[in-house]
Order: sequence, then C-alpha cells, then structure tokens
Amino acid sequence: MSRLALLSMSAVFVSLTPVKQSFGSSVPLVVGKNSKQKQSIPFSSRKTRKSYAQNTSSGPSEPDEAIAVMGQRQAFLHAKEQSVPDAATHITAAELISRGIVSNVGLQSLASNVTTQSMLGTATVNYYIRGVGLQDYTQNNTSPVMMYMDDVAFPLSTMTSGMLFDTASVDIVPGPVGTAHGLADTGGEIHIHTADPTKVWHYGARQDIASYARSITDVYVSGPLARNVQFRLAGQTMHGGGWQYDPQNHTHLGDANEGALRGKLAWQPDNRTDIMLTGHWMRDLSQVVVGQPVLNLDPSLPTPVLGSRQANWDLSPQFAHLVGRSATMKPSENNMLWGVDIKASRDLGFATLKSISAYEAERESEYTDQDGTVYRGGDMYRNIQANVFSQELRMESEKQSPIEWVVGLYYNRVRMKQSFYYDFTDYRRFMVNTHYGQNQQAFSQFADLTYKLPHGVRLLGGINHESDDRQLLNLETVHINSERLSFYNEGGNYNQFSGHLGVQWQPIQQFQVYFKVSKGYKPGSFTANDTAVQAQLRPTKPESVLAFEVGEKADVVPNKIRLNAAAFYYSYHNQQILSDYLVPNYGPEGMFVNIPHSEIWGVEFSAEIHPLPHVYVHENLGYQRMKFTQFQALDLSATNALYKQSGAWSAVFSSYNGVDGGMPKLTLNGDAEYRQPVLSQKYQISPGIDWMYRDSQALQPGGLGPYRLPPYFLLGAHLTLKPMHGPWYISVYASNLVNRRYYVTGQETTTTFFWVQGPPRFVGGRLGINF
Repeated sequence: MSRLALLSMSAVFVSLTPVKQSFGSSVPLVVGKNSKQKQSIPFSSRKTRKSYAQNTSSGPSEPDEAIAVMGQRQAFLHAKEQSVPDAATHITAAELISRGIVSNVGLQSLASNVTTQSMLGTATVNYYIRGVGLQDYTQNNTSPVMMYMDDVAFPLSTMTSGMLFDTASVDIVPGPVGTAHGLADTGGEIHIHTADPTKVWHYGARQDIASYARSITDVYVSGPLARNVQFRLAGQTMHGGGWQYDPQNHTHLGDANEGALRGKLAWQPDNRTDIMLTGHWMRDLSQVVVGQPVLNLDPSLPTPVLGSRQANWDLSPQFAHLVGRSATMKPSENNMLWGVDIKASRDLGFATLKSISAYEAERESEYTDQDGTVYRGGDMYRNIQANVFSQELRMESEKQSPIEWVVGLYYNRVRMKQSFYYDFTDYRRFMVNTHYGQNQQAFSQFADLTYKLPHGVRLLGGINHESDDRQLLNLETVHINSERLSFYNEGGNYNQFSGHLGVQWQPIQQFQVYFKVSKGYKPGSFTANDTAVQAQLRPTKPESVLAFEVGEKADVVPNKIRLNAAAFYYSYHNQQILSDYLVPNYGPEGMFVNIPHSEIWGVEFSAEIHPLPHVYVHENLGYQRMKFTQFQALDLSATNALYKQSGAWSAVFSSYNGVDGGMPKLTLNGDAEYRQPVLSQKYQISPGIDWMYRDSQALQPGGLGPYRLPPYFLLGAHLTLKPMHGPWYISVYASNLVNRRYYVTGQETTTTFFWVQGPPRFVGGRLGINF
C-alpha cells in the first residue's frame, strides 16, 4: 500500500493549543490531503529527519503545533525515547506552560534528583543533577551541568537566561556526557529546543495575568518566504510580580521587566541540504528579591525579625556614586544578552555531516543587597562582559545500519572581564572593588558507537578527549581611598579522556533494560571575588566521575501504565565545591576547593498512569545520598561561633569523612488531570493539580540549623477550557496554593547568613490562541 493511501486512511491529529498534550485526550481531527498541516522544519537532512528525533541529546523535538500521524490514539508521549538507553527526562512545551515554568529555575519541579537554584535571587542559576553541580556566583567556570540551546553548548550558563519561550521541548540528561556532541561534563546536560519555522503560515499569542500585577505576553509568527525558505519570529515580555516589600521604607521589590526576541530562518537549497540561521536578543531590567538574615555574628548590627514576604535593603549615596548609578536604584538587573548561530546539515548518503557555528555575548550589570539589612555590610554591584565563540563539526551515520556511529570535533573560545564592588562600610569600614580578566579555550574530539546484535541486544561505547586552557589575568582588589592589592596571574592547562561502555537489551518494543559505565571530566576552576590574598586564586584540580547506571523502561500495559526506573552509583574524584578560606583579620571568604573523594548513589522512578478514560497521572520520584569519604576543610559554623564568642577570627578545621553531602535526599513531583468533554462534545474541560516536594539541603558541609534549608511541599491547581475543534484555550490556575512560606537558597555575606524565600501564592489566568 502506498504512503499516500496509508495517510488518507490515518487520523491526523493537529494540536492547535499549547495545553498539556496527550493523544488520549480529545484533539481536533483533520482528514484528507487538503488539511492545513502545520509542518515544522527540524535541523537535519530530509533523509534523516525521522531518525534525528531519536537522538535525545542533540535533536530538536517537534513543537506543540506540529502534526502527529498515528494509527491509533496513544495515551503517552515520547514513544521513541522509550527505546533510548538513558534516564533522561523529556518535557514538552505544553507541560512548561501548564506548570507556569517561565525560567530555568523552575525546571527542578519537573524532574527527579535535579536542583536549579538562583544565586541570591539573581539571574545567575546553578544546576545540579544527581548531586553533581557547582555553586558559582561569578559564573567564570565551566558548570558540571552543561546548558544547550538548539544544539549550541553554553559554557557560561547565564547566557541562557530569559530564553525559555516559544519552546518545543526540554531534555534533562544525567551525566557523565560528551561522546556524541559538544563538551564533556560530569553532571549532565539540559537541552532547550525552541520551535522551528514551518512550511505553512501560522501565528499565535498567549497572555498570562496573575497576582502582584504580573503579566507575561508571548507572540509568534511562522511561515514560508519562498519555496525553500521559511522563517519564525517569536517574542516574550514579562512585567510585574514583585511580591516582596520593605517595612522600613514601604516599597515593594521583585518586579520583572524583561523582553526577548528570537528569529529563525531555514533554507533548503536542495533535497540533501538544510541550513538554519538563528538570532536572539534579551534585555533584563528586573528587580532582584532580597534574602532574610537567619544568623548575624556581629552584635552591633542586630538581625531584623521579618515576616513572610518582608525584606530589608538599603543603598548608600556614596556607593551609588562609586558605581555610577542612581541612589534610588533597587536591587536589580541591567543585563543584555544576544547571540547568533548558523547550523548546516548535508546528507552524504552513508552519513550526515553537520556544522554548528555560534557567537554569544553577555553584558551584565547587577546590584544586590546580600546581607538583607539596612546596614552596609554586603551591598554588591558587578559588571560582566563576556563572549563565546564555538564551532562544532560532526558526522552521523544512518540510523538503519547495524553499526550507528558519530564522530566530531568541538572548539570554543571565551573572553571575559568582571568587576565587583562591595560596600562594607558598616562592618569593615571601607568599600572595595575587585576586577580581572579571564581567557579560556577548549578543544575536544569525540566518537560514539552503537552496534546492533540479534535478539534486541545493542553494545554501546564512546570516547572523548578534551583539552582546556584558561588564565586568570590582572586581578586587583582596591580598597577605595585606601590600598590597592595586585595579584599574580594564575592559569591551568588540562587534558583528559572520558567515555562510556554499555549494553542494552530490548526483547520487545514495550520493554528494555540497560547497563552503562561512564567516566566524566570537568576542567579546574578559579575563585575570583573580593580577593584579599593570593592563596584564594589557586585553581582547583579537574574533577572526574566514574558512574555506574542500570535502568529499565517499560510500557507495562500499553496506553495504561508506563514505569521507568534507574539506579546509579558515582565514584566522585576531586569534586569541586565552594568552601571557605579564612583571611586573617578579615573574615571567611568563599573559595573553590577539591574534595579528594566522595560517593553518590540513588534511584529514580517515573510513572505515567491512565487508569480511567479521562484520568491522567504522572509522577517522578528521586532519592539520592551523597557522602564525603575524604575531605577536610574550614568548619564555617564552628569558625563563626568562635568569632561570636571571642570577637577575633580564628580558623577551625574539621574532617568531613563520612558526612552527608547535603543535597536534597528525596525529591518528588507530579500532576494529575481529568479531561472531560462537555456541551455536546464541543468543548473539553480539564481540572488538574500538581505537586512538588524537596527534602532539606545543607548549604555548608554537614550544615545544620541556619546552614540547612528546611524541606518544603508545594501544591498547585488549574482548570482549562478549550474547544474540541478550535484554536483557543483559557485557563485559571494557582501556584503555591496553600501559600507556604519556604526557602529556595541561602549563603553567607561578611557576618550574615541568610535564606532567600520562594514566591508566595500566585493566582492567575492565561488565554492562548493559535492559527
């Protein structure tokens, strides 16, 4: 039977609304060749487009408005990914919208054993997968979790801020990684795939209005410019939402003020070649939330007692003049990010050759009140200018062959300048500026191989060699109107191999098991922030992870029950961690150090259940334990306690052998939805709830009391109405439904340890329409 005949006999389901999709729910039905099918153009040659989506680590997923041709209705998505031997979490654009995820910080609510934390409430985000990550406020080091945007690696993850709009999907892949594309890493990868141009015209908009005058607007338009040329233009603005207020000066804080644009141009010069040009721009003038002090070691600066949503902050005119800003400035961002990349794919018959060239730039100015008081003990202003050029070449074999392989090369070049200003006049009696430059470049070669054997057995293997060279240049610390401290340049040159071996067995389509052994690698790190002595600048050693993982994926009852599970053990060598260095007569300062050895083990479960015709339940559960086996460092809590007693700084060191690593042990999240046709089957109404639990998290090794964030549980709810055959939908929702007071991160500045509170209850509604 011809393909045309098969298509004419199949139901073509076209999703026109960005609510949570499931082929088991009612969707518009379009039959026949005259239907306006909204086809997206993924980055790959025509011959390999179908197989390209199977590569979850590099291929873009179909956007929500893309068609899906099915022989029968399916209750669950990601059928192809069920044959991939990994424990990746795949998130659709519809899930991001229904759960209200508008920034990368929210991704932890959709995956297990994942932590995404804003540093001090700012645009800087640190990522952890299975306990592997790095608390890096300066963002001048390679993260153990690599961010990717449309197949482009972002070694400076802050550059992806504000880009989570017009999204097709997000994939969260546990590490180690790096044998099939991009850079090697120890923790894993987060891939954001944005929607691609389409061959027919369509356009849409979404408006979201919620508590505290928060407004989020999304628009897009996509279509053909010529026979073989398509484009897509999308934008987003966010305003309001400031939920904090200062009882001292009766002002509120935290309003968003952000706008972003993305444009894509796709060209198919012949039937074997695809070219995609992408450009993006983001401007962020949002205010920054302020932490609440939970420990103050200086009795001359009393700790305020603050209620929920309250915060203290203050900017002195002298400090404002020093940094060249208005004395009325609130804690806020003043950031601009932009970039351009061009991707080309050529079908060579036996393989596909791909090239990815990218340039990303960042200009960041940011003011934060880090001690959360009206005193001048931790006010900070920083300027960052950075750019990254990267080039990747890789060749991928056809997926139908018994031996599937990928080989490639990757290069990046990073240039950065940073300047930090601190106001310590109420504690150390001076203001300070630390500034420096940093150069870095990396070159890697990689190869990945899959060999298919009879009876559903596959052998897996891959290798990566990466060389990394970085220098910290011309660092100076200036005590304003006092002394100037100059430091020697520091540098590091690292070469390391990483890779993996494994086996997969898939006896039937609905079930597979796999086992993998992987080694990951990350280069050394620099500490560069309020530097007082040369010892703070010593680079760390590279870190490596030897990982063992076993997992299974099973559609236990097709279209009714899907159960996926994985168990892992990591032997972690020279783990890089933000610890502390006690500067004599000055106080503790953050400093990256190596932990000679630690261990991580855990399990992950993901379940999708469709027990009744209209009921859909999804649950993720993760449990992990991390233990330091060889680690001795400054005991911050004991050192602070001794200072509070004596008034003089004296270092107290402790052995942390056998101490828990502090990451949340238990994480779980999920949602449940009831989808019911109403009004003579013309409309569908979908009430639902979602939930998230995170265990306590130590902010310092072995931390207790103020050095440990309490556990918390959040509950959300929504109600969506949409027509069965129409382009619009309307939803009402509530996040943090019971208005729980909880804390998402914390840190110490001078003599104040503080926590940053999470958002309170938000109630809102959204209206979306797509043509």
